[in-house]
Amino acid sequence: QVQLVESGGGLVQAGGSLRLSCAVSGRTARTYVTGWFRQAPGKEREFVAAISGIGYSTRYTDSVRGRFTISKSNAANTVYLQMNNLKPEDTATYHCAAAGPRLTANSNDSNDYDYWGQGTQVTVSS
Repeated sequence: QVQLVESGGGLVQAGGSLRLSCAVSGRTARTYVTGWFRQAPGKEREFVAAISGIGYSTRYTDSVRGRFTISKSNAANTVYLQMNNLKPEDTATYHCAAAGPRLTANSNDSNDYDYWGQGTQVTVSS
C-alpha cells in the first residue's frame, strides 16, 4: 500500500518561504510521477508542480513558475516543494499525489494520480 505523508506547512508572511515534504512509503519515489496540488476554500483543486519518476523532469503551473521548485531525494524517498516569495493567493491546503505505472509523463490532471496524501495547510498573510 502506497502512503504519502506531507509536512512543512504553516503560517508565513507574504514574501516568505516554506519547504513542503512528501514522504513516500510502499514504493520508491524514483519510479513514478509525483505531483503537488492545492485547494483553497471554495475553489477547485489546482495543479502546482510535478516531477518525473525516472530522471528529474519537472512541470509547473504558470502562477508558481520561478517561485516554486519541486525536487526529490531518492535516498530519502521524499519529494519536496520549495516555495519562495509566497503570496496571499498561495494560501491553500497542499496535497502530494503519486501516479501509477501507466503515467509516463508529468501531468497536471488530478485524475492521472492514484495516491494522495492528507494535505498540509499553507497560510500566507499580507
